[in-house]
Amino acid sequence: MPQPLRLKLLLAATALTGFAYLSSCSQSGEISETVDAETANDSFERYKARFLDSLWYYNPKFASSKGYHRYDSVLIIPTAARRLGEAKVLKRRGKELATFKPTDLSVNNQTDWHLMQNYLQAGRWQLDTLREWEWNPANYNLGASVAEILNGRYWPLDRRLRAISLKLARSTEYYAAAEANIQNPTKEHTELGIKQNEGGLAVFGKALQDSIARSGLTAREKEDFKNRLATTRLSIEDYLRFLKTEVLPSGKFRSFRIGKALFDRKFFYDIQSTYTADQVYAKAQQNRARLLRDMKVRAARLYPKYFPNQPLPTDSLALVKQVIGRLSQEHVTPSGFVAAVKAQIPQLVQFVNDKKLLTQDPSKPLVVRETPLYMRGSGAGASVSAPGPYDKAANTYYNVEPLTGQSATSAESYLREYNNYTLQILNIHEAIPGHYTQLVYANRSPSLIKAVFGNGAMVEGWAVYAERMMLESGYGSNSDEIWLMWDKWNMRVTLNTILDHEVHVNNISEQAAKAMLLRDGFQEEAEATNKWRRATLSQVQLSSYFTGYTEIYDLREELKKAEGNSFDLKTFNEKFLSFGSAPVKYIRTLMLKNPV
Repeated sequence: MPQPLRLKLLLAATALTGFAYLSSCSQSGEISETVDAETANDSFERYKARFLDSLWYYNPKFASSKGYHRYDSVLIIPTAARRLGEAKVLKRRGKELATFKPTDLSVNNQTDWHLMQNYLQAGRWQLDTLREWEWNPANYNLGASVAEILNGRYWPLDRRLRAISLKLARSTEYYAAAEANIQNPTKEHTELGIKQNEGGLAVFGKALQDSIARSGLTAREKEDFKNRLATTRLSIEDYLRFLKTEVLPSGKFRSFRIGKALFDRKFFYDIQSTYTADQVYAKAQQNRARLLRDMKVRAARLYPKYFPNQPLPTDSLALVKQVIGRLSQEHVTPSGFVAAVKAQIPQLVQFVNDKKLLTQDPSKPLVVRETPLYMRGSGAGASVSAPGPYDKAANTYYNVEPLTGQSATSAESYLREYNNYTLQILNIHEAIPGHYTQLVYANRSPSLIKAVFGNGAMVEGWAVYAERMMLESGYGSNSDEIWLMWDKWNMRVTLNTILDHEVHVNNISEQAAKAMLLRDGFQEEAEATNKWRRATLSQVQLSSYFTGYTEIYDLREELKKAEGNSFDLKTFNEKFLSFGSAPVKYIRTLMLKNPV
């Protein structure tokens, strides 16, 4: 589920005013309170609350994504002055955090301290070193943030519309700053910026206009809103013209490959693993060999069933490919793809309940929908948009990209990849008990820090772990068919890591990358093409699945061995999920300090 890195910026003067509030207790900007009259943990708990208040003040888009909507009407103008102000604030927050010694804190608060430190250090590195704000035109897109406010349930419609109207009042400044920021972009991110902003225009179309018309806004408010809406559309169209007629024709592009130094550092900040990027790459190579051995055994057992009276192929890779090809023929129609996803959700709920794998919350809605236009184009066919910890009652959306508009050949290739077996594994991963279930649990975490600074490797790793856990619990009747297709799916997770490293560190060519995916991953052409696109548009994110999964599975197996017959899978699952979306290395510490 790759998401473009978005700048969480505010006007420099406003930001500095907001941060002055946090540190007003000391002229030096340091925290002036002492811990003499209270415990270090009490002091740190109060600091965490102020840290988050300040964070939302200067980072309203991030706040909205977490369900905190007080600043929805604020539009960040991503100017150089704003970035300078943010860098100063991040430095100041780091000094404040350093006044607390992790060894004086509880294990739970030590984890929060490290998450806060990682956020501050990563923010400085992204601004000063990675500098995606200057080479990724897809960073700038008002459609996504406006749609999130419009579709929310936290406020009445009129209040949401007023917030949107105020935000759009500065849309011209926003896109002017975006144009000024673009320096030597990548061609791939330029094309993505065009596609997603074209999709974003739909947000400012009939649905929003109808909402304004039926609202209780005054006639003056409606008139102002319509004018701002028209201006915003013109600003987006001007930005699109800039990308199409100035940036693309110039041919002045940097490579989408970030190189080993940046890749290793981004892995360190984003993944927060006990392993380095090189170690994970090596583990993925080992897992590729293990999976291939298992696939050959299962394919050999299945071959007589699907190819009766035919001799077993002597080429083991050809054998696996032939059996997978036969199973892949079993799939839904293009027009029935989204409906098939919806139909499987109740079945997964029932299986989890019957097997007592974990406790589910039926009060939290899951809505399967077609992926909005402003989210399409990244190469991810399915994703989850979940509410944050401040807006727990909101819908979780399972976004499924429809196959409309694809050629018959492309649609057939896609559906062979997401055949009847793999589609079930996809739904486990994205929905139940994967992303949807995990994020519901994360919102219950008593630590807002762990919920706010969610770790992508833990989130993706849980979803991959959930697939294997379901099959180990008997989902799919333990058949060779479902296990072979899971092997193929897990090979994709494994190759994601290898591809990520090969693209950004080893400079693999598109031809060689696709050949690896087709050969070792037994993937369809459409999947290999989409995966290459994802690898060119993201860095490190493709490594998160395998890394998180490996760490979670290893932790579970370690506890199973230590506890023997007393180990309970449901208890493990629920205990693991209770710590929010913290990095697995910290959850491991918490679970071993507080054994299940």
